[in-house]
Amino acid sequence: MKLSVIIPVYNEANNIQEIIKRVHAVKRASEIVIVDDGSQDGTREILKKLDGKRKVRVILHEKNQGKGAAVVTGMKAAKGDVLLIQDADLEYNPRDYPVLLQPIEEGLADVVYGSRFLGAPHRVAMFWHQVANQLLTLMTNILYDSILTDMETGYKVFRREVIEGMNIRSKRFNFEPEFTAKILKRKYRIFEVPISFNPRDYSEGKKIKLKDAFEAVWALLRYRFFD
Repeated sequence: MKLSVIIPVYNEANNIQEIIKRVHAVKRASEIVIVDDGSQDGTREILKKLDGKRKVRVILHEKNQGKGAAVVTGMKAAKGDVLLIQDADLEYNPRDYPVLLQPIEEGLADVVYGSRFLGAPHRVAMFWHQVANQLLTLMTNILYDSILTDMETGYKVFRREVIEGMNIRSKRFNFEPEFTAKILKRKYRIFEVPISFNPRDYSEGKKIKLKDAFEAVWALLRYRFFD
């Protein structure tokens, strides 16, 4: 089973080399597809030096479009049998890859979500951010008759065939609810597994904003009734 790790990147000059190092350390990726979404802090210059080395492939967006746009570009370029989305901000640790991949490797799941709320170690921070995540997850469960614990997780792993023919319109962080809505409507087998989590706050460069929560609500409603 060939694993493509997709890393959307925007202004992560301080973290990009470390996250690549961590992905390499796990020794599971057949390729690392990095999509730089118009960074302006020196990230692109770092990536240009890494492109083509140690299974790294770099794609550059000429202007910033949003995380969702970068993920979609990475999914289209990926060549693996299984795709894994990896944020570049060090909040999620690649050491969790084995537990994320196990349900797919055992033939039990088509999609695996790494849940931050199933009891694994995590940094204690950002209460209201967690409340917003849980409310969005509750809304997802009500609208789509599911029992997810973490719809907004950045760790989403899936077989290639899951996205074949899937048109993702979201450009920003509303990728998460749109993708979730579409796999739930298509009745794919979804597993959740516990993952560790080390959230950074806004002073450390966190990018998601309050307006993204409202966009997520709209996405959940829209894709419940329209494709």
